[in-house]
Amino acid sequence: MAFPTWTLWRATSCLLQRTFHCCLQRVSGELSEFYLNKTDIVDFPRFAHRGLLLDTSRHYLPVRAILETLVCAQDVMAYNKFNVFHWHIVDDPSFPYESAAFPELSRKGAYNPVTHVYTLNDVKLVIEYARLRGIRVISEFDTPGHTHSWGPGAPGLLTPCYAGSIPSGVHGPVNPILNTTYQFMTELFREVSTVFPDFYLHLGGDEVDFTCWRSNPEIQAFMQRMGFGQDYAKLESFYIQRLLDIISSYGKGYVVWQEVFDNGVKVKPDTIIHVWRENAGPYQQEVARVTKAGYRALLSAPWYLNRISYGQDWQTAYQVEPLEFEGSPEQKELVIGGEACMWGEYVDVTNLTPRLWPRAGAIAERLWSNKTVRDLQDAYRRLANFRCTLLRRGIQAQPLFTGYCDPEYSGF
Repeated sequence: MAFPTWTLWRATSCLLQRTFHCCLQRVSGELSEFYLNKTDIVDFPRFAHRGLLLDTSRHYLPVRAILETLVCAQDVMAYNKFNVFHWHIVDDPSFPYESAAFPELSRKGAYNPVTHVYTLNDVKLVIEYARLRGIRVISEFDTPGHTHSWGPGAPGLLTPCYAGSIPSGVHGPVNPILNTTYQFMTELFREVSTVFPDFYLHLGGDEVDFTCWRSNPEIQAFMQRMGFGQDYAKLESFYIQRLLDIISSYGKGYVVWQEVFDNGVKVKPDTIIHVWRENAGPYQQEVARVTKAGYRALLSAPWYLNRISYGQDWQTAYQVEPLEFEGSPEQKELVIGGEACMWGEYVDVTNLTPRLWPRAGAIAERLWSNKTVRDLQDAYRRLANFRCTLLRRGIQAQPLFTGYCDPEYSGF
């Protein structure tokens, strides 16, 4: 059980799988003896991948905030037994990753090239702090969409949009028909593959707007030569396939958003498909399709923490059953876990921590504990108590409902 057992685990970690019959203690120059009870804890996760996504493009999160939220401030991420930090590091609004190969990307794409960037040392610091706490760091560089911030630092990378027969001055997704695009991606992801040591990279592939591609006469001509007709999903698949080949050449695996699978891209058997959409149909159906095709699935669709509503919305997240879909036992074994997502449109360092905690704990328990652990009243009692524990540890976790915690009256 994710949130209640962590304190116990921390307190008794020295006793795990050990029996202490007695200890020796020197008192007044003499050795005395005292006894400790035997303590055995049997605890293991239901799902192997228990992740938390942070978006650092829409609002830049200082390195301090990342460390405090995920791994440093009293190990709050580890308290909840999350073991993967999914770092959605760049996107349309800004490019804060400071690339050694392409320094202009952050110089021209970050909100501020000095104060709002992640240097190589910053990234290494986050990865090392996470590693010491058993947390993997998976970076996401989402393409071909979500790349507006790439354009200023990489001229020619994005597609020129047209208004009729003339360029409109606006740019769309990555231009998939140029060899220079793939040369650029080869160099960038060679660096990324070295900087981020985890076997997996998240390559995105979601929400590609085809409007600009449709307007561009050179892309139209390429579509005809390739026999794609007017099916721009095939053009996206063409790009993604070449990108995946680049990543594979570095000995890396990849995670992709579900659109890559939906559009029929040929991916390696060990590809992880990240299910996030609900507006195209129930996510359970998507999980069923992904696993029926033999791919591993990662679930986030019902766990977007950036969405808030009046009332105890943690209960909805808590009641999700990741394996509640039509499929064989073999299919259900392919669901490796899930991620709580905190997208950054309305979240920055000022409200990140209270919006995350303790709500994320409900998702953590669903990914850790047995499926039979579902009693909402019991969960509320434990989660409210856990919230008070976080306050005592200096973590500004928001309340679940009416009530109070003792730390509120002790100078917190």
